[in-house]
Amino acid sequence: MPRSAVHAAARPPLEGARLGIVMVVGASVLFSTSDATAKFVTQTLPVVEVAWVRYLVFVLLASLPLARRGGGSLWRTRRPWLQSLRGVAIVASAIFFILGLRVLPMADAAAINFVSPLFITALSVPLLGETVGLRRWIAVVVGLCGAVIAAQPGSDAFRPAAALPVLSAVAWALGIIATRRLGATDAPATTVLWTAVSGLFVLTCLLPFEARVPTPTELALCLLIGVVASGGQWMVVLGYRQAPASLLAPFSYLQLIWSTLLGFIVFGARPAPATLIGAGVIAASGLYTASRERAAR
Repeated sequence: MPRSAVHAAARPPLEGARLGIVMVVGASVLFSTSDATAKFVTQTLPVVEVAWVRYLVFVLLASLPLARRGGGSLWRTRRPWLQSLRGVAIVASAIFFILGLRVLPMADAAAINFVSPLFITALSVPLLGETVGLRRWIAVVVGLCGAVIAAQPGSDAFRPAAALPVLSAVAWALGIIATRRLGATDAPATTVLWTAVSGLFVLTCLLPFEARVPTPTELALCLLIGVVASGGQWMVVLGYRQAPASLLAPFSYLQLIWSTLLGFIVFGARPAPATLIGAGVIAASGLYTASRERAAR
């Protein structure tokens, strides 16, 4: 048994729960920081270029330790096409979200993007053959209504760019569905490696169409995004090893608070009442969905 697994098994449940909560809360802070930095730097740099540097850092941080530990065996997969499709979905989610951040307040983009658990529930029926009860379908509909409230269609505050976080959420949901299918055949480390490399490949193909030489400050900010976002991903992985998802899921919604605060501090953006109401509706429906999944298990 790996040393980390021994420590996890020996750790008391309460201590493991506390550590998992700390990890998830810390990850939410890092993700909001990454989003704020991306919103700032994409005012002058193309989105694809920013995402490319982020993924380059991701590959360097993820592949080197994994390769040293597992060698070439980590590349072996029974479903290379599904691994590639998952990588494309995850990188598409990142691109759509960063595009939305360019023009939307951080609180709006984060609130709308949190409908992803609801799309996961909806897509699990046709793609995974799962059964979803009436109450969970009602939660999905309520969550989508929250996204509509936050986007404020028909008002002067509505922007078509509000569709970008929704597309990001759909792409992320497809990536999670692929993750569930791959869980039966491939190791998590293999999935992480394929996701990082396939995402970098896609961005490298797109880079020549938008790239320009960044200034030292812009390059430093892009590298910061890569380090901070990768740190957040690892904290999520470590956190969910310590405690059940049903316990940790509510704490991920703290990212809405951090995004709102950073949006106000860095960009002077005050969230509209509709954004706050919509975020509350989305969070409530997401938490209810998590509780129903826990009950189903």
